Amino acid sequence: MASEGRRPLVAGNWKMNGLRSSIATVEAIRDGLSPQLLADIDVLICPPATLVSACVEAVKGSPIAIGGQNLHARPNGAFTGSISAEMFADLGASYVIVGHSERRAYHYETDDGVHAKALGARRAGLRGIICVGETMEERQQGRALDIVRAQLAIGIPKGATAEDTVIAYEPVWAIGSGRTPTPKEIAEVHASLREMLDKMAGTEGAKIRILYGGSVKPGNARELMAVENVDGALVGGASLVAEDFLGICRAYAK
Repeated sequence: MASEGRRPLVAGNWKMNGLRSSIATVEAIRDGLSPQLLADIDVLICPPATLVSACVEAVKGSPIAIGGQNLHARPNGAFTGSISAEMFADLGASYVIVGHSERRAYHYETDDGVHAKALGARRAGLRGIICVGETMEERQQGRALDIVRAQLAIGIPKGATAEDTVIAYEPVWAIGSGRTPTPKEIAEVHASLREMLDKMAGTEGAKIRILYGGSVKPGNARELMAVENVDGALVGGASLVAEDFLGICRAYAK
């Protein structure tokens, strides 16, 4: 539940999915969001890099934002196949996901690397969505809070503000599994992250949004978005289907 002053954000992470024909999904999302709902929430779609420019064009004139899924920490250089924050900004993106668990697991990204990428996002004027989350083994060992707090402590840049930083809690074991933590478990993690933000960022910490991600669906979105300190959702698979993503956004309909 986003408190007063923190505007909810519903973000879709398409991962490695989508071809040019998928622009129709973006258009359906654009056309399916009512002005009343868009007055109350922020909506973001993060397609693969190949579609960022086309998606920016598709949402032109609407408040929907487009973002990247990953970036190289440096602004340019001999890094074949990499994309910098400046390149995303040049295409019209305004956000970029940093340190998603799939990047950590499959590409061996470290907390220090996440920190560098978050700095890169800020350098280019993008909002970095810094992801944190524990594995099932870590949760069963009672280490969930220690893991996410350590990831946040290292990953978040000094001087982070609500204008350049969003946090996303995504328990690794819930992503794409159909399983979700209980509202009580989510509340516990988000409260712990909020406490850290208050200590690390001072008065600005209360303004930084913390999203929940991991098997968010239209059927559970209203319950999950009502949890204390949950300021929106980072949505995976459900964001690929316009009606499902719209259903999650409508969890905030009054």
